Amino acid sequence: MDTITRRRFLTASGVVAAGALAAGGTAYGLRDILDFRSEKPRGRTLVLVTLYGGNDGLNTVIPYADPAYAANRPSMAYDEGEVLRLDDEFGLNPGLAGLHRLYGQDRLAVVHGVGYPKPDRSHFRSMDIWQTAQPDRPGTTGWLGRWLDDAGGDPRLAVSFEPVLPPLLAGATSAGATVPGGALTLPKGVTPQVLAGFGTPAAGEPPARARAAACFADLVKVRDLVDGVIADDEADDDAPATATGGQAPPLERQLALVARCIEAGSATRVYSVSLGGFDFHADEKGAQESILGTLDKPLAAFVERMADRDVVVAVYSEFGRRVRANASEGTDHGTASTVLLAGGGIPGGRYGEPPSLTDLDDGDLRHTTDFRDVYAMLLADVLGADPERVLGGWTGRLRFS
Repeated sequence: MDTITRRRFLTASGVVAAGALAAGGTAYGLRDILDFRSEKPRGRTLVLVTLYGGNDGLNTVIPYADPAYAANRPSMAYDEGEVLRLDDEFGLNPGLAGLHRLYGQDRLAVVHGVGYPKPDRSHFRSMDIWQTAQPDRPGTTGWLGRWLDDAGGDPRLAVSFEPVLPPLLAGATSAGATVPGGALTLPKGVTPQVLAGFGTPAAGEPPARARAAACFADLVKVRDLVDGVIADDEADDDAPATATGGQAPPLERQLALVARCIEAGSATRVYSVSLGGFDFHADEKGAQESILGTLDKPLAAFVERMADRDVVVAVYSEFGRRVRANASEGTDHGTASTVLLAGGGIPGGRYGEPPSLTDLDDGDLRHTTDFRDVYAMLLADVLGADPERVLGGWTGRLRFS
């Protein structure tokens, strides 16, 4: 099997990072995490939700009263009658009914204008910046991986329920654990046998091709882990029902697994889950509302299920979208967006300064809250860590008063 064929498959399937990161991370079974205990007090728990694709913050927390909003998006703006009102200026997208209920109970915090200097509109580079917390230069460690280094390095302290380990959990001397909790779907026409063939090195292959084969072999292992976790989960008759019931979509399943671990008393301090599909360059309004509904239902249910536990949830995406809609009734890659926070000790309300819709930087929002301020709050207030040590001397911090 030649490298070009393998590369074409990887490009088509979008799983090139899967094998590479699986090789660097540590994979555990669900039982390993459920049974993980520590002699130290467990402390607060952080659940990080990554929205891949660049979620449009302006149509998530909507400045419906600002004339510039409708002027820039005549075909995809929401008016006052459509939004879920937060106050006389802002409302949530209609797809976020559950989070709107939490906001009404002072249990959801909206942080406006979160971004970083000299923003990069590349999905890959911007997500790298958010996950490494190093906007000035490409980083090799994730911000929670560096926390894990200081916290003792046990991979079970920081767990991902995604098929592969996200870079944010990779430290300099340690890395978090992966417990694949969803299905790893192969492209049409690619069977497990074909995938295994990709992972079999040929005699005399140059190192680069052998490495490509190794990545596919890792992917086979990930697929087997996914199948094993699902089988283990379904075989457990004592498992509590998911908060939302029914056929579990990926995010719902990930959050259900997080809830199980927390309720079982696992000593894990950080969980990483994700939802993709937010890159809407065309026909955005209905599509984004639909996927926000996919986020809203399991997330609101998870917050409710964790109501009596010291669990904090943070939701972010790699960037927002440009202020003006494009000709295809979508939006292109932009800059600052909103971060959502919920859970124990998080006071509800709007925080940070909403970015101007008229004082723009080349058509983009100017960020008003540095994302490292949010991370510093999570590190200090949730994980009890020194933010300056983890964030390279960063001294800012999001405060709620």
